[in-house]
Amino acid sequence: MTTRLVQINMKALDDTALGRFWAEALGWGVDSEAPGVTNLEPVGFSYPDPTAICIDLIARPEPKTVKNRVHLDLATTSAAQQAELVARLEDLGATLADVGQGDVPWTVMADPEGNEFCVLEPRPVYGDTGPVAAVVVDCTDPRAMARFWGEATDWTVHEVTDDFATMRSAQGVGPYLEFVRTPDTKTVWNRVHLDVRPYPGDDLAAEEARLRALGATDPGIDQSDISWRVLVDPEGNEFCLLAPR
Repeated sequence: MTTRLVQINMKALDDTALGRFWAEALGWGVDSEAPGVTNLEPVGFSYPDPTAICIDLIARPEPKTVKNRVHLDLATTSAAQQAELVARLEDLGATLADVGQGDVPWTVMADPEGNEFCVLEPRPVYGDTGPVAAVVVDCTDPRAMARFWGEATDWTVHEVTDDFATMRSAQGVGPYLEFVRTPDTKTVWNRVHLDVRPYPGDDLAAEEARLRALGATDPGIDQSDISWRVLVDPEGNEFCLLAPR
C-alpha cells in the first residue's frame, strides 16, 4: 500500500473568485462540486494523474493572518516569459510581496487573498513540469520531512540536504514536492495543505494505520462526519488522506 499526492487544499474567503484567479493564472479549467468548493485542474485532465497536482479551494470565514507554510512555485522558460507572467498576474489581481527574500532572481507575489507564491526564473529542472514547478513546504528539518513523505507516498526523493529536499512522482512527470528549511515555526492551522490518495483497491483504514506508524498523528478534531481522514505530519502540518481512487 502507498499514497500519492493528488491535490492541494486551499482555504478561501471566496472560493469562486479565488478559483477564477488561479484558473486564469494557470490556464486550467474550473469546476464546482458543491457550494463553497471550487476544483481546478488542467483542461482535458483525467483525475488523478501525476502530470498535475490539482487545487481544491474551500470556502472558510477565517482570514489569513500569517505567511503560508505551503505555497506554489510557477515555472517559466525565459526571462521574457517571467516578466510577462508577472505582469499578467498583476492584471489578474496579484500583488508583489515581501517575505524577506531580499535580492533574488525569482519574483514573490500574493494572490488576491494574500496567499504567497513565486514566479521562478527559468530553471532547466522545471522544463517539463507544466505551469506549476513545485509545491513548496516550509520546515525545520528537510531531511526528516523527505524521509516521512518519501515513505508516505510512492514519490521518488531526488535531493536531500540540511536546507532543501525535493521529490517527484515515480513516473518522473508533473511538479515537484519540495521542503525548504526556514526559521519560522508553525503557529496556526495551515491555510494550504496537501491531499494524498491511496490507489484503487487499497484500504483507507489500513493506509491510515501505516501513515501513523511512519509518524503521522491526530490533529485532535472531530472527524465523525467526513469520509476522509485528517492527519498531521511530523512537523505539525495537516494533510488529508482521501478515499482510494
